Amino acid sequence: MKLLYFDDFRLGVAAGDSVVDVTDLVSDIPHIDRGDLINGLIERFDDYRGKLEAAAANGGGVPLADVRIRPPAPKPTTIDCMAVNYMEDGTRDAPAQINAFHKSPGAVIGHNDTMMLPDVPAAVFEGEAELAAIIGKPADNIGEADAMDHVFGWTCFIDGSARALPPPGNTFFQVKSRKTFAPIGPWIVTKDEIADPQNLQVKLWNNGDLMQNFNTDDMAHKIPRCIAWLSSIHPLVPGDIVATGTNHRGLHPFQDGDRVELEIESVGRLAIDIRDDLKRGWDRVTRLEHAEKGLEGPHTTQVSGKYA
Repeated sequence: MKLLYFDDFRLGVAAGDSVVDVTDLVSDIPHIDRGDLINGLIERFDDYRGKLEAAAANGGGVPLADVRIRPPAPKPTTIDCMAVNYMEDGTRDAPAQINAFHKSPGAVIGHNDTMMLPDVPAAVFEGEAELAAIIGKPADNIGEADAMDHVFGWTCFIDGSARALPPPGNTFFQVKSRKTFAPIGPWIVTKDEIADPQNLQVKLWNNGDLMQNFNTDDMAHKIPRCIAWLSSIHPLVPGDIVATGTNHRGLHPFQDGDRVELEIESVGRLAIDIRDDLKRGWDRVTRLEHAEKGLEGPHTTQVSGKYA
């Protein structure tokens, strides 16, 4: 099942090219506003699944093309992002030590929304294609063997970054938690629809050019290990997002006017636009291409505009 928000945060089930409004079917779930209704539904999903499946089967939906798709998990308590969690196509000799960081829930945007590049002296703006797990039931210091039982479903996630902001040192919060820097969507796919989340192809295009193309089987620390480790640090609750990391070799500058599309096999396709009112420019070079040229640093440098 594919669950999504649309228009004025109506809750829907995607059925083919249509979305069936199921808001009224779940309105008795305690919630403050529609934005957190999905968290309650996730927690009580077994009680409502039959009703939702019946509604989707009965049809009566509206075309997805005619609605505004919203973030499917707009109010997570926590967004945990795994750091350096890929073997980079076998170019790493060993896995990096397991690590993660928080991204502000206030950074969440949805399908066809716009990532805004702020007026800050970042060396480059990038976005990382990632598979994200949506937590389905509380997880507090659980073991790896039980970790997948706590997953509700999956969605696409783009981890926006404003790299190398001053002052040098501990600036990770302002690098990662900028407004609009957490695009997710277009929906949540329930975990029963994904046979093996550890074997999904992940592709990201920028203006039609394929920039990232990797498989989730290249993760250094597999999904159960990530969830168990995170839960040993703080509890995870229904609706929380665990972004599982990326292969960095295809990372490249995001710039004004870009159309970025992330597709994850069996999950869906998330598209966003990029806007930079300062119209700054970088060479369209991936990290891999930059390294192959023998240039300094992990990424290309700014060539035009403010802060160049």
